[in-house]
Amino acid sequence: MADITSIQNSRKVAIIGVGNVGASIAYALTIRNLAGEIVLIDMIEERAIGEALDIQHGIPYMGNSSVRSGTYEDCADCDLIIITAGRNRKVGETRLDLARDNAGIMYEVIRSIKKYYTRGVILLISNPVDILTQKVSEWMDLPNGMVFGSGCLLDTSRFVRVVADYVGISTNAVSGYLIGEHGDGQVPVWSRVTIGGVPVGEYCSEMNIPWDKDVREKIAGKIRGMGAEIIKAKGKTHYGIATCVCYLADAILNRKPTIVSVTSPLMDEHGVNGVSLSVPSVIGSAGVQQRIKENWESDEYGKFLEAAEKVRRTLYEIVC
Repeated sequence: MADITSIQNSRKVAIIGVGNVGASIAYALTIRNLAGEIVLIDMIEERAIGEALDIQHGIPYMGNSSVRSGTYEDCADCDLIIITAGRNRKVGETRLDLARDNAGIMYEVIRSIKKYYTRGVILLISNPVDILTQKVSEWMDLPNGMVFGSGCLLDTSRFVRVVADYVGISTNAVSGYLIGEHGDGQVPVWSRVTIGGVPVGEYCSEMNIPWDKDVREKIAGKIRGMGAEIIKAKGKTHYGIATCVCYLADAILNRKPTIVSVTSPLMDEHGVNGVSLSVPSVIGSAGVQQRIKENWESDEYGKFLEAAEKVRRTLYEIVC
């Protein structure tokens, strides 16, 4: 049986779009040694060349992946294709405001990929990720789950951090996630949040920590506005999503299935179909291998359905 090093060295990843997000993802994948070959593809070839050289010039023991610039021809025989192409969200703009412009850009990207695609999972990072995941799934026409988006994974990471800070404990002890839209339609599943396996309400009661509807709404509002807050402060977000992508890449490339809340085309889960939204999903070598059906509280379920209709209305307005 091949050892883990030889398996990693055989993995090929293409990253399409080498702005701050794409470059950060490439760097994070490299220092984690998650692939043997990483190909950077960008409409500005010089930028891809420069980013590849910069990453390759790092200390070898911090990562020995082969990182190079390439073209869409390099999408052949990839284990994972990561797409970050598209314009950035502006200050005060929601992710759904990006829909029309980035759907047009994504359509041309997918046309180019399809000329050379032979295999591999396609992971969408570009926003609005729920809209684009649904469209790319339709355009690629691959088995369900082979195209999916990062969805609420980053939101969930922020959520766990804020809850951990609030109760004053390590993030390792906090379990919870968000569902729905990656954006204003994100829904914290409070009924599933635990601290060290104990329901968060019980934990807070035992520790004499205030825990009521107002506290939950403040936390949810903070998470919902966190991306916009970072963009206002520094103009972009890229480090957080890069580490989240590494987590997904590890599950896909090294066949280490994990459960996270990501977006993919729903097939009647929770009575919803025809849209992509985040739900807890098993991620492995075939992408989203299964979406987990759970019982949520009625208000959580209602907000999830509202997010579904919001995304569906936007999809109706996009013609590509």
